[in-house]
Amino acid sequence: MHSPGAGVTAIVPSWLQAPADVNELLPQLWSRTVGRDADGVLTVGGLSAAEIAATHGTPVFVLDEEDFRARAVAYRDAFADAFADLCDGADVYYAGKSFLATGVARWIAEDGLHLDTCSSGEFTLGLRGGVRPDWIALHGNNKSRGEIRAALQAGLGRIVVDSLEEIEVVASIARELGVVAPVMLRVTVGVEAHTHSYIATAHEDQKFGLSLAGGQAELAVARVVGHPELQLRGLHSHIGSQIFDMGAFEVSARRLLGLHHGVQREHGVELPEIDLGGGFGMAYTSEHQPLGPAEIAGRLAEIVARECLSQGIAVPKVSVEPGRSISGPSTFTLYEVGTTKDVALDGGARRRYVSVDGGMSDNIRTALYDADYSATLASRASTAPGVLSRVVGKHCESGDVVVKDEFLPADAAAGDLLAVPGTGAYCRSMASNYNQLPRPGVVSVRDGASRVLVRRETPEDLLALDAG
Repeated sequence: MHSPGAGVTAIVPSWLQAPADVNELLPQLWSRTVGRDADGVLTVGGLSAAEIAATHGTPVFVLDEEDFRARAVAYRDAFADAFADLCDGADVYYAGKSFLATGVARWIAEDGLHLDTCSSGEFTLGLRGGVRPDWIALHGNNKSRGEIRAALQAGLGRIVVDSLEEIEVVASIARELGVVAPVMLRVTVGVEAHTHSYIATAHEDQKFGLSLAGGQAELAVARVVGHPELQLRGLHSHIGSQIFDMGAFEVSARRLLGLHHGVQREHGVELPEIDLGGGFGMAYTSEHQPLGPAEIAGRLAEIVARECLSQGIAVPKVSVEPGRSISGPSTFTLYEVGTTKDVALDGGARRRYVSVDGGMSDNIRTALYDADYSATLASRASTAPGVLSRVVGKHCESGDVVVKDEFLPADAAAGDLLAVPGTGAYCRSMASNYNQLPRPGVVSVRDGASRVLVRRETPEDLLALDAG
């Protein structure tokens, strides 16, 4: 298929349909307060993209506070309701690695969610934002002794142990501090989730967890039970990210609960908890059809109830860890267009390149995971036909692609604003200073007002780290 308009043709991916109106916004890709004003300018939280750019500059991550908090509360309530009769409700841990700032941690605390962290930096932000220490979990396959010590001193509610060696390290530090460390064991359940290989985390050949098939998980249980300094809170599994198929969770839950039952049978210990992880998918393009929190919670409750009944065990307390599906759709990145060019391809086709003032330093996911994104002209409406375009950044790298394929107006030009939705997860969190570009700031908007959550870096910030 070829794109229409302006004499420019290029091969179109099978899932991407040429829009009848290039100004149309697909609701599933945008946060709930996004729309267009009478002049066709993109708006969010009562502010226009032009106002945001004038106040905060570009590129900038624009976070819809109302949307973020509504998604978080929807997960909280859905899991509380679905598991109410099974285990007095399930706990929702927001996965801070997707995006975390003090302001976000404050929302999480105010809205009654727990927090999942992967470093001392993340749990320090959580504590600073007012999250209860005993509602914070610490993950990681290579936690430092300093991080483990700080977590125990802060009173974190769980340390998710990832290896046999780490059991001994946590026990020794707990003994030194005179405390009992609450731990969970991360179990590699051998499930091949249908996602990118870099973000599939429950198959055997990868760095995370204690292998169930290889016997490491059972050995870890015996070692933890033998340490008076450790309290085994339960078992944990995380099968990957950007998952739409609930079948993988069913297999994971069955295997995790089988081990849970085995611990009770072999050691006489009834573990109070299991954690089924996160990885629930979100819509980056029209190709994706994610499940909502209520459907996810209901399906997982059915799975857990059925597996516990079949094994004749009581339902333990359940927790999950959504991150991307909360933070991702709540944010878009606002860029300014610099240049455009048409490039000849094999077979006589052509592609338009639209260059923006950011790139792989603020969104590495396209280069790293071959991820797809959407985009729209944000500063005005256009009556021009749509042409298949590739949105690229300003870095000295041919792989510096933000949006591989999107229909953008043929008259998109320098000075226009472009918005890329779905960038709230793993974009600012994974941002870099490649080519010595300062990282963009994060601005939250609500009720016609904006405030800075994370300020934009400056060249002076970069120079302050340079010891030369």
